Amino acid sequence: MTRTDADQPTAGAEAKDVQGIDASRDGWSFNMMLDPRFASDPRPFYADLRDGCPVRDDLDVPGHKPTVLVSRFQDVEQTLRNPQQFSSRFGEGMGGLGNDRPLIPLQIDPPDHKKYRVLLDPFFAPRKMALLEPDVAVLVNQMIDGFADRGECDFTAEFAVPLPCTVFLRLMGLPLEDLDFFLRIKDGIIRGNREPDLLRQAEARASAGRQCYEYFERHLDELEREKRPGLLGDLLDAEVDGIRLTRDEILDICYLMIIAGLDTVTDSLCCFWSHLASHPAHRQRIVEEPEVIPAVVEELLRWESPVSGVARMATEDTDLSGCPVRKGDNLLVFVGAANTDPEGIPDADKVDFDRATNKHYAFGGGIHRCLGSHLARMELRVALREWHRRIPEYTLEEGCELVWTPMLRACERLPLVFSS
Repeated sequence: MTRTDADQPTAGAEAKDVQGIDASRDGWSFNMMLDPRFASDPRPFYADLRDGCPVRDDLDVPGHKPTVLVSRFQDVEQTLRNPQQFSSRFGEGMGGLGNDRPLIPLQIDPPDHKKYRVLLDPFFAPRKMALLEPDVAVLVNQMIDGFADRGECDFTAEFAVPLPCTVFLRLMGLPLEDLDFFLRIKDGIIRGNREPDLLRQAEARASAGRQCYEYFERHLDELEREKRPGLLGDLLDAEVDGIRLTRDEILDICYLMIIAGLDTVTDSLCCFWSHLASHPAHRQRIVEEPEVIPAVVEELLRWESPVSGVARMATEDTDLSGCPVRKGDNLLVFVGAANTDPEGIPDADKVDFDRATNKHYAFGGGIHRCLGSHLARMELRVALREWHRRIPEYTLEEGCELVWTPMLRACERLPLVFSS
């Protein structure tokens, strides 16, 4: 329900006076969600948010409609599993991620969504991803070779960023020398080049988006003249209901893959290694029992929730736990809050690698569950296995203060030290 000043939820002392916003008076705001303290450890904020959420946020934010914040496990589940009520088509152009059209399949609703998933799911099936594992293991070890003898590294720059980006380029059949270009436009699309205000972020996203479209247009033209291996070439031959994909459809698939393939695994790697560097017992468990690694992946995805939230848009008037939601309202669905909600997950406030079941929403849920989740899981498993085989003991550099990016949680720099 819409809340008054007197009953706004707060995030305790840490949430007070964030970028000039007093949580006890003004409630949640986009400024609060951009604060480094929220990015570094959102769990205390989530706990307080669940106490009063969904909460309409009527803060005047340029380019945004009224927003409902969703955080309880049951409400997040209801939102993600009802695409007829809560659409994934939530913004294009200046109001979105710089894209001109809905991203495929993320921003496509039923019934069209199914035909795209039927086409794309086989490209990312577990069996297909397993075939990539040996090459990914070689790549992981090559990256470790680059710093193992030094006894230190910037994990973000030397591992977490280049690993998934190189895997992505190889999968797509794109030149590895274009890595710097992709990192630049990825940062523009996802983080608005870290511009300080929302309007300039939107302009940065639009500029990066144009460059993204132009890049793929050129490479698709080249592939039509001369085919070469890779997913991009495969999409040129792909059909939906017996009809080949249009150029715009291929571009809209590629645009989504830029966001998903180049950033979310980087975020996960940063979250995992920062946790393990600070929790030696958890790290030792991996070293002594590498068979636990699949469970480690699921539990740290749940606990860290590298992607804090996802967006939806209401297609009709409804309510969530008594909170009015009107047709056209935006919803910010905090999957990270749901993943740490004790009402939905037993002992949610503990990291437990021995959970019998782990029903988390780190990859979203419902029909829009992450297309590349099997690829991401494979990369994370291989990275954990190979790293801890070679570097079993490591810690954070003494005195370092980690700076995290908000919502898509990554460390700008993650300095690790270990025995060479």
